[in-house]
Amino acid sequence: MKKLTILSGAGISAESGIQTFRDGDGLWENHNVTDVASPEGWRKDRALVLEFYNQRRRQLHEVQPNEAHQLLAELEKHFDVQIITQNIDDLHERAGSTNILHIHGELFKSCSCNNKKLVYEQKGDINIGDKAEDGAQLRPFIVWFGEDVPLLHDARKMVQEADILLVIGTSLQVYPAAGLIHDIKDDCLLIVINPNETGFGYGQRAVVMKETATQGMKLLFDKLVNLA
Repeated sequence: MKKLTILSGAGISAESGIQTFRDGDGLWENHNVTDVASPEGWRKDRALVLEFYNQRRRQLHEVQPNEAHQLLAELEKHFDVQIITQNIDDLHERAGSTNILHIHGELFKSCSCNNKKLVYEQKGDINIGDKAEDGAQLRPFIVWFGEDVPLLHDARKMVQEADILLVIGTSLQVYPAAGLIHDIKDDCLLIVINPNETGFGYGQRAVVMKETATQGMKLLFDKLVNLA
């Protein structure tokens, strides 16, 4: 089977009702991103950071995968599919996709703030005083701004091996994830589904569809299957 690698971002989850990471004013639900998504913010106000992600986690229980998620899962019948997602939700999993790499972490997991290898399932709130087995405070299992992206090497390998790379729902503004498309093979087919101009130079080889994730997948699905 041909290798189809998918790089997904906030746009696909937005259609399920999950707010995108940054609004046009650079704030995330009225918070400066550094206050809720950086080691500095964690050191400054742990309670604020925990409650911010607790709210995101509660919301995630209330939303469902959309048709774009479901169509991506269906592609596993035709391709060797690997999904690299910048999203911290589990909507790809719930839609039925089976090979997903969360390069920015997972909302339904927590970890020790002293040791990110101590990871736990976390479907409910994290509160001040909730401890990992090493005695350290639990924190969201999220890659914050300024932190290393430990799964980047795995993601790069997936992109390098791809026969087709489908970029969906991301404006490719957050690095280092945005740089992954530069690792594709010379004969890899690059397809981009995004309704907005990104200012990102895809080059002549990219097939760009200015559509939402759902509409783009409806238009693309049969064409992709014919390439399998």
